[in-house]
Amino acid sequence: MKPVRFDYHRPATVEEAIALLTRYGGEAKLLAGGQSLMPMLNLRLARPEAIVDLNRITALAYHRLDDETLVIGALCRQREIERDQEVLARCAAIADAIPLIGHIGIRNRGTVVGSLAHADPSAEWPVLAVLLDATLEVEGVAGRRSIAAQDFFKGLFATDLRPGELVVEARFPLPPAGAGSAFIEVARRHGDFALGAAAAVVELAADGSVTAARLALGGFDSVPVRATPDPAAAAADVHPVDDIHAPAGYRRKLAETLARRALHLAEQRARKAGR
Repeated sequence: MKPVRFDYHRPATVEEAIALLTRYGGEAKLLAGGQSLMPMLNLRLARPEAIVDLNRITALAYHRLDDETLVIGALCRQREIERDQEVLARCAAIADAIPLIGHIGIRNRGTVVGSLAHADPSAEWPVLAVLLDATLEVEGVAGRRSIAAQDFFKGLFATDLRPGELVVEARFPLPPAGAGSAFIEVARRHGDFALGAAAAVVELAADGSVTAARLALGGFDSVPVRATPDPAAAAADVHPVDDIHAPAGYRRKLAETLARRALHLAEQRARKAGR
């Protein structure tokens, strides 16, 4: 199949993009990398009146480390993060997750912010955002506002974005020095959507005791979930349903298993970092 007919716009500024989104009143789709949008267009699952292509807005094509925070612009490709050895060394969970996102060709085009805005609960970046307490910077006709990741995801492919708004930047606070982190998922084949994923951060005291632990789960609910950092309790924090890929009971057990593995690996890495 091929897409339905649509208007195509290629704005040069964020302000122009906002004006176009406002003009079409919710009937326009933003194009950054096209990782999710292009298949949906071809299958006619998305039937927008207009496509607003952001790729001329080069001011959004960046990422940087600001002290302890990874700052990612809306046109930063996932492959750019994958190639940044400083970022990967600072957060093993990010280093674990990126190679699991599709294939290199997809990561060469797909954007981090696009994945967040698409809000697929099985995707890797939303889980990382919830784990790391990321903040999304949003611009619209009313100005700019910040949304915490846990407040941004509202349901399956649903976010807190208002009509005429777009995400221009994502800010990921990285784990403190000496902490360990990990990301683990299960998929039927490499590059497939995950049946479930778990990501964890563990911090240790000088005597080796655990002082803090964080856990996020994806693919088990309509949104990525910040779960209790205990495997059995974490499984009770999610509400999986039966679907064509797996029954709910399997997914609940998978949530417990992946939570245990992610927490264990994050703790192992923290202990290694403290040696």
